[in-house]
Amino acid sequence: MVVSSNGEFDWAKAVKEFDEAKSGVKGLVDAGVTRLPRLFVHPPELLQSNPKLETSNAPAELPTIDFEGVERGSGARQREVVEEIRKAAEEWGFFRIINHSVPLETMDAMLEAVRRFHELPAVEKMPLYSDDSRKRVRFNSNSALRENDSASWRDILTCVFTDDQLDPQEIPLACRVEVQEYVKHMIELRETMSELISEALGLPSNYLSSIECMKSQAMACLYYPICPEPEKTLGTPKHSDTTFLTLLMQDSIGGLQILHDNQWVDVPPVRGALIANIGDLMQIISNDKFISVEHRVVAQPVGPRISVACFFTPSMAAAAKPFAPIKEILSDENPAVYREFMFREYCQYYKIKGQDVVSALPHYKIPS
Repeated sequence: MVVSSNGEFDWAKAVKEFDEAKSGVKGLVDAGVTRLPRLFVHPPELLQSNPKLETSNAPAELPTIDFEGVERGSGARQREVVEEIRKAAEEWGFFRIINHSVPLETMDAMLEAVRRFHELPAVEKMPLYSDDSRKRVRFNSNSALRENDSASWRDILTCVFTDDQLDPQEIPLACRVEVQEYVKHMIELRETMSELISEALGLPSNYLSSIECMKSQAMACLYYPICPEPEKTLGTPKHSDTTFLTLLMQDSIGGLQILHDNQWVDVPPVRGALIANIGDLMQIISNDKFISVEHRVVAQPVGPRISVACFFTPSMAAAAKPFAPIKEILSDENPAVYREFMFREYCQYYKIKGQDVVSALPHYKIPS
């Protein structure tokens, strides 16, 4: 354990040493750690989140929405799917998608490519190691920790496609082809989701596309190594997503949990399925019609666990305009519950607060 001169844990020194190694959590595992480094130990109250909440081992019966036969624009099948999305977004904030048009071989290839990158020798990944959010492609483990935050047991390769664009040469060769192919399918599925969600909000099918609220995406390629003491840490702490929409692919290991009906419940992986979840920005513009739900990833004694999360955010043009509840869905009976704000301000709020904030929603609420 890293200690200061008075014998206490030196958090700043531990973070500095970990970052300077530039090898992430995988580097610790490769070095043969058998006990969890103090930096990664979470307080018991954060592991439980709320002493009154019990964790269920029963799988969450997530709504599963079958996209088979859905064609953007019209059709009875599409109307059924729109209604299923509306109900799931209002009651769960999470839902599983099957028959979504992303080929299974593309999904498998992407998961294998993420594994291949993260299992490269540390020296090959070091040039990409950074916590600078301005870098479009970066590798890190626990970027921008606030003072005394506990680190998470995971490594991340992030690829940011601003307005759907990213120079392929910036993507690591170990996963370049697979990332480019996967993001093409994510863009297609996003457009389908955009139309369906617009209709689920009672708006024209082109509404969300017209305001470009999901035109950019950050692809997080996550690697959760085997953990020597999983009961003491988390792969990802409790949070709600800052995005409009997230589409998640996970491998067969499991570990994702959502907070539903005041209980942590497991979301077991289903081969070939994707998980969609509503983000804080979607809850805001929907004026609380759709809900953004807290979730986390628990550390595992097996693995590694691999997942790919695509976080959809505004285009450059849209980010320059204020966000607020959609005027077309407001009324005297349904007045705005959030104030206007700029996307930059919203992002900065999370950076300043760190793990002290699970969601920014209360910050933007109009006082009642």
